[in-house]
Amino acid sequence: MSVLQYILDLGSSVVMPLIITILGLILGQKFSKAFRSGMTIGIGFIGINLVIGLMGDFVSPAAQAMTQRFGMNLSVIDVGWPVSASIAFGTKIVPFVFIVCFVLNIIMLATNTTKTLNIDIWNYWHFILTGALVQFLTGSMAAGVVASGITFIIIMKLADYSAPRVQDYFGLPGVSLPHTETVSWAPVCILLDKVYEKIPGFNKIHFDGETIQKKFGIIGEPMVLGLILGAGLGALAGYEPNKIITLGVNMAAVMFILPRMVRILMEGLMPLSEDAKKFLAKKFPGKEVNIGMDAAIATGSPMVISAALIMIPVTLLLAVILPGNRVLPLVDLATLPFFMIWPVVASKGNLFRSLITGTLMMVAILYIATNLAGTATLIAQSTDFTFPAGAKAISSLDTGAHLVPYIIYKIAEFFQMLF
Repeated sequence: MSVLQYILDLGSSVVMPLIITILGLILGQKFSKAFRSGMTIGIGFIGINLVIGLMGDFVSPAAQAMTQRFGMNLSVIDVGWPVSASIAFGTKIVPFVFIVCFVLNIIMLATNTTKTLNIDIWNYWHFILTGALVQFLTGSMAAGVVASGITFIIIMKLADYSAPRVQDYFGLPGVSLPHTETVSWAPVCILLDKVYEKIPGFNKIHFDGETIQKKFGIIGEPMVLGLILGAGLGALAGYEPNKIITLGVNMAAVMFILPRMVRILMEGLMPLSEDAKKFLAKKFPGKEVNIGMDAAIATGSPMVISAALIMIPVTLLLAVILPGNRVLPLVDLATLPFFMIWPVVASKGNLFRSLITGTLMMVAILYIATNLAGTATLIAQSTDFTFPAGAKAISSLDTGAHLVPYIIYKIAEFFQMLF
């Protein structure tokens, strides 16, 4: 466990170059080529995390200012995705889940039941989260490990199912996104888009980046959209003019820089993807394998970022008006680009449909986060999670976004009540 934790603590920007270099050598690449790919991908992830961090540094204070300005008083504090990770890593099933998921991936690849080689190992905590919840419910470590394994299998199948859309929309050949709190929503978003397509009038409304730029000229450019949306958030937060401008310029920077960070990452990934295809064609004719990556690589889309910025005030409004919701969105508002990936992909970049789907998603996420607040609070207390001052109950939007783990947890809860 200590060895595993040491590796995970290195972070994605260190672990990824190691994994990519080793994988490249296995695929027959020269060390120099494999090492360059690994380092380029690591640098790309550092760039993506820096830009997302910049967004969080400015968005979180604006969100807090909005909650104070409009007198939002909800009893469960959104402390962000770290509470979900703490719940996961605070249990003793961690090493067992890592072994089970790794073995399952190899078996599924060998038996052609998946096309995804999941190298996103630091996000294995997504699968561990299911096990932690089920173990807490049942008191059984074995039940927790089984629940984690089931989650892994489902997510891998969803990654396969959604890979063609990811590759087409983001231009990421040979990539899939086995990222639980995003890909869990892929079938829901795709189904909703099919419903929209059958609604007369509704199905004619279309606003994508190209359409917006044609109609509004420079206003439709990503950096200008970021400026406008950022300034709008600042105005809603009640900021002084100088802070409104500062927030607007920083969101413009996010919109401009993030896609370039993704391109750096892809510069390292493409040689690996091409050599993987050649290797498989030679060793296993007809076999297709996608590289499973962190969904962060999809957050660089201007439509994803635009939708996420618009969804910040929408999410806060929903939190206030939804009957029964007790979660006050705060920290995870900065992670909304992750949640908006599938509303955007399913609608092929139609901002109007993305916002409708994103709103419906957020309703569900808030209710799930509320439902899991009691359990999350108890487990966080047992793992010595640091609570914010004055907070008696905690949860997060990220916790609510783990749809597949939540469904498996509720099924376990149902059988627990029966027996």
